[in-house]
This record gives sequence, C-alpha cells and structure tokens, in this order.
Amino acid sequence: MHLAHARIDGHTVPVVRFDQVWHDLRPLAAAITPTVLSPYFLGGIRGAGLPPIDEPSVFGPPLTGIGKIVCIGLNYADHAAETGATPPPEPIVFMKAPDTVVGPADDVLIPRRSAKTDYEVELAVVIGTKARYLASPEDADAHIAGYAVSNDVSEREFQIERGGQWDKGKNCETFNPFGPWIATSDEIADPQRLGARLWVNGEIRQDGTTQNMIFGVRHLVHYLSQFMTLYPGDVINTGTPAGVAMGREGQPYLRDGDVVELEIDGLGRQRQTFRDA
Repeated sequence: MHLAHARIDGHTVPVVRFDQVWHDLRPLAAAITPTVLSPYFLGGIRGAGLPPIDEPSVFGPPLTGIGKIVCIGLNYADHAAETGATPPPEPIVFMKAPDTVVGPADDVLIPRRSAKTDYEVELAVVIGTKARYLASPEDADAHIAGYAVSNDVSEREFQIERGGQWDKGKNCETFNPFGPWIATSDEIADPQRLGARLWVNGEIRQDGTTQNMIFGVRHLVHYLSQFMTLYPGDVINTGTPAGVAMGREGQPYLRDGDVVELEIDGLGRQRQTFRDA
C-alpha cells in the first residue's frame, strides 16, 4: 500500500493506494499518524470498504506526528570517497527536527547568509512498532512500517566550517522534503536494491543505488535501537549516494530559483524550487 496526504480543494486528505486505486482513508483515520502505521491498523485497511478517489496530483508530507528524524552521515562508499572522507567504522548519527519536514513539491528556503546549500536524495525508513535493544539486524523487519523519499537538504558551511555539531547545517526550516507517499514494507522486496536519482535544473547530479550503503537498513535499525528507543512514526534518513554539490567540481551549490527533482524506485518523485529565505 501507499499511504499519503493529498491536497484536494484546500484540504489535506489522508489517502491510501492499493489494487492500483487510490482510496479516501477518512472513514478510518482523520490523518496518517503513527497509530496508522501499526500492523493491526494496516491489516484492516483493505477490507474496510474505503471509497475510491481520483488519483491525487498534489501531496503533502505523508505522515503527521513524526517523533524524531535520525540521520546517517557518510553511509555510501561513493559519497565518502567524493568528499575525501574515510568510510566510518560505525554509523555517523545526527538528528533533524520534525519541523524541518515539508511536502515533496513545497518550496525550500535557502537560509540567510547561506553560500553552500546542498541536496541529498535519501531512502527514509519509517518505524511502525517500538524497537528497543534489538537482538540482531534480522529483527529489524518487524519494526519497519515502510519507506519513503527524503531530501536531506544541508548547508555545508553551517555544518562543517562553523564548528560544533552537524545539526546547525541540517535543521534550517524546510530542510526535509518528505514523500510523496510511504510505501509499506511489503511493497519493497529489497530496500538494498533501489535506484536513487536527483536532478538540478534538469541535469542529473546523483544516480546511485542503495546497494552502495556501507550500513544497510536492517543494520541501522538494529544499531540505533542500542542507543535510543525507536517509536512508531520515527524516521531514519539512511544517507546519500555520490553526486552532491560539495563533492562535484566547482561545487555547484543551490541558488534562488533552482529546481531540484528526485526519485527512488517505487517511492515516487519530488520536485522543489529553492527560494531565498
């Protein structure tokens, strides 16, 4: 199934797609919240007699009530190489605030005094049941509700050159376009075999695959559960492949009016215009 929030006639409507048809989810839920992600709730959707609707054309973020966004840095071998970094022996972990989340086609604001705003197409893992001290990576599947596209927008000067934590360059407003939908985990046969692509003004900048992750999805969920409790509605941004502006010749960072498009196999497509804040 695909879970989403459609923007229809000025209203945000929870919708679900199964059997190739979009349906109105409002008879069961007023919004897609962490409760909707539970196996019990998801298991009852198909038999609920939901009314079909026309295919939506505009989407908001597909989840409300996100608890935390946990991000993994330098998690693709090719991305680590392009930035001159040594692949880390353990996952690099930082956080994004949920208020950075916007819809997949919403404008993204380039922060004031920014010179190095960058893009990152990322596979997002959405947690469906509480994960705490998992015994092995194989236990992770039972806790994953689904997958989505994130653009982990970053300001590299704030992140790297200003000292302290990476969080300063990751938490500017609008810095996490998310969606258009959450594909439930049964829709994705293997999260480690997904193509991920990103274009700027029609020029392809990133063209990678989740096969190149240093730490795979199952490992990350297991690893994080040793340090924090993962709750339904938490999101993990799993890192980005090569091709970011920071690693390209001339470092072509984003400017006012630039259009960024990105997609991951089976998870839909985003399109944002970047605007000066």
